[in-house]
This record gives sequence, C-alpha cells and structure tokens, in this order.
Amino acid sequence: MTKIAIILGSTRPGRNGEAVARWVLDIANQRSDAEYELVDLLDYKLPHLDEAIPPSMGQYSQPHTKVWAEKIRSFDGFVFVTPEYNHSTSGALKNAIDFLFAEWNNKAAGFVSYGAVGGARAVEHLRLVMGELQVADVRAQVTLSLHTDFTNFSQFTPGAHQAEQVSAVLDQVVAWSAALAPLRAA
Repeated sequence: MTKIAIILGSTRPGRNGEAVARWVLDIANQRSDAEYELVDLLDYKLPHLDEAIPPSMGQYSQPHTKVWAEKIRSFDGFVFVTPEYNHSTSGALKNAIDFLFAEWNNKAAGFVSYGAVGGARAVEHLRLVMGELQVADVRAQVTLSLHTDFTNFSQFTPGAHQAEQVSAVLDQVVAWSAALAPLRAA
C-alpha cells in the first residue's frame, strides 16, 4: 500500500503547525487509499546540516542523518505542513530537506501551508526545491490564513471548505505516488 508522510515542518515553541498537521492526519485516516503517518521534525533533532559530503552522493556519516534517511526512504509521497516565515518555509524544514537527496526522488508531494497570506509564498519556495529533488509536486494545495482559519492567530479553527481542499491534495499525492512507483522500483 502507498505510504504517505505528513511532515510537520515547524519546530517552533507554541507552533500552530502541530494542530494543522494533526487535522490533516485525521482527515487522511478516514481514507483507505494509503497508509498515512505524521512525521514531526522535532522527533529527529537535526542540527544544521553537518554532513561533509553532498547528500546527492548518499554517503551519510552522522547517525541522525541515517535515521532521517531511513524514515524518508520508507515513504512513497509527502504532504508538507509548512508555516510561512519571511516569504519562505521554516529553516527547520528546509534544513531537514537538505540533509537528503535520493530518499526524496521520484515521489510526490503536496502542501498545506499557513500564515498571514495562507503560506502561499512558502509553498512557492518549496516547489522550486522539490523540482531539484525530482519530487513531483501536485497542483492542489491548502492555504490557511492566520486571519480566518485561526482564532487570535493561535487556535486552529479551519473553515469547513478547507477539509475538501485537504482531500484534493491527498487524492493527487496518492495518485501521483502510485504513478511514480515504477521509477522508484527501477
């Protein structure tokens, strides 16, 4: 069965992303088309990139990199839950992505973002990064506004229409992940 990671891309204390990621997982768990798992960057304690050899060489030396690589390798696709900080994604998420290369290749990715303008600019940045990593990013995305989908900018209260958007992202990520399976097997 297709395995999809929902990657929580914020490690900030008091982060809004945890409620968002759990909401995405709850919606995903109502489906039977794939296995879904929440992957929280806090659980991996990745320092700033500390591998001497470029990730594209696949010669990881650090134990934390090897654990992270094994986790990402186990998935067929990803849904990144990202905040928007200064017109981009979080440094923690970008750093976690940069640790690896082949483990991301020939998989699909979707995005659920949040911020003052829904996190749209963070997703645009991530789409460029995904292209370099040979990840097929899907068109559907969820943009959650701190003004309308959160109360007092911190209590997550998404509009009902947002759940439909999550389903559209999941539909596309699962379909594309399955379509890319022959490339991963090669």
